[in-house]
Amino acid sequence: MSWTRTIRERARTRLSAAASRNAPPPFAAGPDLEDATPPVVVVNPQPSAADVLPDGVRTAGAWAWRFILFVVAGYLFLRIVALLQVMLIPVVVALLLAALFQPLSARMVRNGFKRSLAAGLVEVAALLLVTGGLGLIVRTFISQLDTLSTRVADGIDEVQRWLQRGPLHITDAQLSQYVEKARDSLTASQGSITTGALSTATTVGEVVTGFFLVLFTLFFFLRDGGQIWSFLCRLLPRDARVATARAGHYSWHTLVSYVRATVLVAFVDAVGIGVGLVVLRVPMALPLAALVFLGAFIPVVGATVSGAVAVLVALVANGPATALGVLAVVIAVQQLEGHVLQPLIMGRAVALHPLAVILAIATGVVVAGIIGALIAVPLLAVLNTGIRYLVAHPSGEPTPDHEPPGTEPTDDEGKAEEERTETDQPATSVAP
Repeated sequence: MSWTRTIRERARTRLSAAASRNAPPPFAAGPDLEDATPPVVVVNPQPSAADVLPDGVRTAGAWAWRFILFVVAGYLFLRIVALLQVMLIPVVVALLLAALFQPLSARMVRNGFKRSLAAGLVEVAALLLVTGGLGLIVRTFISQLDTLSTRVADGIDEVQRWLQRGPLHITDAQLSQYVEKARDSLTASQGSITTGALSTATTVGEVVTGFFLVLFTLFFFLRDGGQIWSFLCRLLPRDARVATARAGHYSWHTLVSYVRATVLVAFVDAVGIGVGLVVLRVPMALPLAALVFLGAFIPVVGATVSGAVAVLVALVANGPATALGVLAVVIAVQQLEGHVLQPLIMGRAVALHPLAVILAIATGVVVAGIIGALIAVPLLAVLNTGIRYLVAHPSGEPTPDHEPPGTEPTDDEGKAEEERTETDQPATSVAP
């Protein structure tokens, strides 16, 4: 069976040849001969528009869209404030009153009073003081209204005689014509006056609602002010709680100092101008002094406007000589405030540049009228303290002197004077 053996050998040969075709090559490089460096792939990217623009243009564009976002956020914030001003204004007024009365309430608590009792007693005492003062002012105004009306009529007659005999030489016919035009204008605007009366009625309702909201909010600010602030801080991320809480602590002390200083300055202005009005026998001296006191809470502008009203009343009621005397008194009191009281009292509470004060008052008037002008400067003082603290102490550590930042003078002369005082103080203390 040689042929079967031959077929078997041929099959084995074919199988081995087929297997040899799938075998690896007879030579392969070992690990010592392989190149360990990976191949470098070079990709040529397409140039974009950002690569073509100069660096200054790209930086300006980055700042531009961020600035637009800030403007939009500020606009939305002002819109929300405008919608909620009926609620927000009483809350802010209550916060200012709390800054004025909270030290007294805290002292009563330290002396053993319950927090609710201390807050209630302080609020009732403040309410009685304000109500009594307003009642005295209104009673004085009503009792002197007839005298003032007579003097105003005499003053108007004197103005008419001056217009006729003075350099203008206005005749009786011309005066009658002007009076007739004023009367026609008043008749034509009767609809506007009616609308204004309805608006005033609505405003009176809002004032009454805001008054009770102020009382309610003030009580809880005096009783639970610290707990309310702690609760608000716990809503923030954990890393920002300590820094924000301490910034609020320093800002609150700044607000307390500012309100105290403002009340003291306003009281001195009112007493000075009120005494001058009494000496010069100007009617309604007490209501005018109260107006000066309230106007002094608006820095720079309020005292000037209230002083101008006092001069105008003196001019109409007592004549030019008395008006000049009142003007001299107002100027003297303003100089005392600007050169003595403001640097001595207000400078220790907060140091704000006069331009910042004027811009803040203007912004407050545009946003919320008289109330906006009243709260603009204390809001600026609080923001000044809080922001300066967070910038200098982002981790929340206390200041070295444990005093609120933001009381340093804003001008070079004030800083030089303060440094000179600090330099001279050790030598003075060592001297026998």
